[in-house]
Amino acid sequence: MTTDWREQLREKGYRLTPQRELILEAVERLGHATPDEVLAEVRTHSTAVNASTVYRTLEMLEELGLVRHAHLSDRAPTYHSTNEHEHFHLVCRNCHRVISVDPDVLRPVSERLEAEHGFTVDVGHLTVFGTCGEHQ
Repeated sequence: MTTDWREQLREKGYRLTPQRELILEAVERLGHATPDEVLAEVRTHSTAVNASTVYRTLEMLEELGLVRHAHLSDRAPTYHSTNEHEHFHLVCRNCHRVISVDPDVLRPVSERLEAEHGFTVDVGHLTVFGTCGEHQ
């Protein structure tokens, strides 16, 4: 975890609290996690964190650009750290495996959408559902 996120919090008028630090560390450890999964991870280190704190903190961390969310299922959003490389997700409908894919794969599509529609793709929120190679 980089230390500049602490400065970002302070610059935006947020205090650095132990709960916020635990939540960001949990997201980074888990890779891709729902708020409930983050809560369970945080509670292994502190019982002083509740579900509403996790939800509010994840929203605030996303506003600061420290985490992003994607919808990898029909349930709660899944969060991941922006410290990772930018990527989009492939989700197998059979085994629910999540594959992170480099955004360069979509470059031809992104460029065409930009040229024809003036539309810029936000790849970090993109999830493509289908069937992985093991389940075809």
